[in-house]
Amino acid sequence: MVNTKFILKIFEGFSIQRWNDLVRPFDIVEMDKAAEKMVLAYIIGKFEENAGRKIDWTWMIYASLFDLLKKIALCDIKSPVQRMIRDKYPQEYKKLNDWVFNQYKAIVDDDKLLELFSEYLNASRDSFSEDRLLASKVLEAAHRFSSLRELDMIAPVNEAERLVKIRQDLNADMQKFSDLEGLDMLMKHGRPFEFIMKVEQLRFQTRWNQTPRVPKTSVLGHCFFVAVVSLLLIRDSEADVCEKRLFNDFFCGLFHDLPESVTRDIISPVKQATDELPGIVKQIEDEIVHAELVPLMEKFYRDEILYFTSDEFQNKILISELDGKKSPQVVSWEELRDSYNSDVYSPVDGKIVRLADHLSALIEAESSIKYGITSRHLTSGRDNILKSYLSGTKINGIDAMKLFWSLMED
Repeated sequence: MVNTKFILKIFEGFSIQRWNDLVRPFDIVEMDKAAEKMVLAYIIGKFEENAGRKIDWTWMIYASLFDLLKKIALCDIKSPVQRMIRDKYPQEYKKLNDWVFNQYKAIVDDDKLLELFSEYLNASRDSFSEDRLLASKVLEAAHRFSSLRELDMIAPVNEAERLVKIRQDLNADMQKFSDLEGLDMLMKHGRPFEFIMKVEQLRFQTRWNQTPRVPKTSVLGHCFFVAVVSLLLIRDSEADVCEKRLFNDFFCGLFHDLPESVTRDIISPVKQATDELPGIVKQIEDEIVHAELVPLMEKFYRDEILYFTSDEFQNKILISELDGKKSPQVVSWEELRDSYNSDVYSPVDGKIVRLADHLSALIEAESSIKYGITSRHLTSGRDNILKSYLSGTKINGIDAMKLFWSLMED
């Protein structure tokens, strides 16, 4: 079973503030930055794929997790300082990476994941394959652009003089990625920029908005946390999953609340106020998404995002029809494992994404309760989640109740 201390450590990404030496009109935290970075990486990467280039998505997904782990360990060292240490004192930088790695050794039970983390921390770009080099470049471009977006958001409440050097450095960095078509369109405020503006609305939406809570979590940050937990759970569920399945599980987690960017969060008690309301809400969500979000998506990734967000909590695959089109089909976990664990079926462990979603909600409630900031909304929400899985219930091979109660004990 996934070490719950490790999951709780990742959750600390919601407490690490960014730009905390400047005036900020809202909380800007590492988890939200990681989320927006990966949405941007997806968009930029899809443009590269559309141009016929290959991207190592698996490396990128793990890199997004490892970047966050490093940020959590080194929260007091600004990125420019880290780069200076790396460039001017490479031996000390290696020791720093070793120190970061050692912070996680005791709480990560997955030896292969630790091995991947160590490789990431000590990797040289000279050894990267072409598709990994492109993945690294796309991820770095997304990192820089997401920082630029944060700067744009705080600029109105800061004196211009405070930001001049920061903006100059970021703009200079962006020049290194000018050959990436997706980034160029983002910089020119084309359609991908309009789409990311919609996605950013999830960053301003607070979960559990009807109750005080510590730490507060945004819908966007929650989505990245769900994506990462889905990644860890699928590793725990099965020893070997195809690359497309890992990709789908992660990005299904990342995009699972995308409709809320145009509908806002409708809390579970309201959705379940009547027997028919859940279906009605889902239908309305679909209509609004197709009216307001779909026109902002490029054709070459539109269907994939809709695949992620439609029946997002079902195990499913894509089946080719006689006319050449592909249609989704709900399957059992056993079928997913034994018959459809192949890229050609584009499998998704939607039930694992749902489990990760509930796990995230449980941590959000329980962490605040343990801090002493509680309410009936938090306690009832926590208790309802714990009641929703019977003892011994297996979700895609995972003992849900055992996992939940191990979190309560930590």
